[in-house]
Amino acid sequence: MEPSYIFLTMAVTLLSMPATGFGQGTTRVGFYSKTCPRAESIVKSTVESHFRSNPAIAPGLLRMHFHDCFVNGCDGSVLIDGPNTERKAVQNSLLRGFDVIDEAKAKLEAACPGVVSCADILALAARDSVVLTKGINWKVPTGRRDGKVSLQSEAAKLPGFTDSIESQKQQFARFGLNTQDLVTLVGGHTIGTAACLVFNYRLNNFTNGGPDPTINPSFLPQLRSLCPQNGNNFRRVDLDTGSANKFDTSFFTNLKNGRGVLESDQKLWTDASTRTFVQQFLGEKGVRKLNFGKEFAKSMVKMSNIGVKTGSNSEIRRVCSAIN
Repeated sequence: MEPSYIFLTMAVTLLSMPATGFGQGTTRVGFYSKTCPRAESIVKSTVESHFRSNPAIAPGLLRMHFHDCFVNGCDGSVLIDGPNTERKAVQNSLLRGFDVIDEAKAKLEAACPGVVSCADILALAARDSVVLTKGINWKVPTGRRDGKVSLQSEAAKLPGFTDSIESQKQQFARFGLNTQDLVTLVGGHTIGTAACLVFNYRLNNFTNGGPDPTINPSFLPQLRSLCPQNGNNFRRVDLDTGSANKFDTSFFTNLKNGRGVLESDQKLWTDASTRTFVQQFLGEKGVRKLNFGKEFAKSMVKMSNIGVKTGSNSEIRRVCSAIN
């Protein structure tokens, strides 16, 4: 893994960058350089402060950004609180980090009222979270505006933990993301945890009364001890066993060794169409090596430009949890 403060020299350094997927707006690096010069540093210091007391906030913010972008674009709609909003969907019930975004927004409103969008705060916070866990740094294009619609039912669009690779590829393709982007972005599971309830069905009575055969038999006792039958369904388990707090490639090593926690994660290795990318990130012989950090940054920039909002269907929220 390259040092965490490597800046990526790529298309993101251009003055503007078109949004992908169904978006109509554009973003660019340094969007707030004149209107709110301290915007990025304010977000960074806020994330750092919370991370020092609770490192779990890093994967939480990264996941929240993903969940935001995959439901009608990266528009901060997942942050809106209230009945029947995305935030109330079962898919988002375990998200964490809302308080970090709220605090950063309050500081930004004090410094630059009505300038920095909640969607941009979340995109910046996701990048800062990767850096804090010893991952790569990259320049985040900004200039998103906040969406004005947030519907609980729309969260059904999010990829699920039982999805086949074909289903996952189709969901990513809707937003202009290819198979490599899929493997790369799921690699974000190198940090963070999952609740027992999203994978304990794999441990018993999965097929013919036994466990999921793709789980390494030597790994099974560990998972069963962490998530026993009739145990605490909300207990958190590391997604990247042995390296859950460091942004690295060990997640892919675990998949190769049958130690993926989520069914959808393990399928990245068992499916031939995605296994090649896992092998490339691991630098295995016979395949062209890919640098996970650099590719993750590229894929994050692509994802963060999904559905960028402009015009009357958007705003700059003064409070991230409520439409103006």
